[in-house]
Amino acid sequence: MAKEKVTITVDRAKLSEARALLRVGSASAAIDIALSELVRRRRLRRDVEAYRNTPPTAEEMAVGEAQPDWTDLADDTDWDAEWPVHR
Repeated sequence: MAKEKVTITVDRAKLSEARALLRVGSASAAIDIALSELVRRRRLRRDVEAYRNTPPTAEEMAVGEAQPDWTDLADDTDWDAEWPVHR
């Protein structure tokens, strides 16, 4: 990726905290990571909004409304007797 040299003004405390959190030694590295993260999050937010604007299909609605069938797990075990709680 092509890089461009620029002069910026930043809050020293924020930059110091970012460098510490990201464990990088240079301001350039911290800013590069921060910009990459910002772009990634904004793209994700844009994609989520696009999906919100698209109505769900009948199949998607069915999956969301599906209820599990727990009958195959039913038994006569008295779990309270098996695992008594000491109070």
